[in-house]
Amino acid sequence: MIDLSDHAEGVLLPVRAKPGARKAGIQGERNGALVVAVTAPPEDGRANDALVELLHERLGLKRSRIELVSGQKSRDKRFLLRGVTRAEVVVLLGKWVEADLFSDEPEA
Repeated sequence: MIDLSDHAEGVLLPVRAKPGARKAGIQGERNGALVVAVTAPPEDGRANDALVELLHERLGLKRSRIELVSGQKSRDKRFLLRGVTRAEVVVLLGKWVEADLFSDEPEA
């Protein structure tokens, strides 16, 4: 399950990045994180920028509402999605990821 967690400004989305992929897209779940592939290489923040762009396209959120808050140089990242609830994120990602990959229980 994807471990979404509440934040004062929205929801934290854990992402497992796959930079330098042949094809960009959401590939499912791994160890509680959304697996996202991007074609950009992991150099000079290009993969991070590509991740923000892909999340923007798939979720329909403005780029300014998507912020990388941890994992700048790691494949394991956390993005803050501002101004949305956990339920809204599940709906927004629902068409890209199987619904049973989300935890319904709030994090303690």
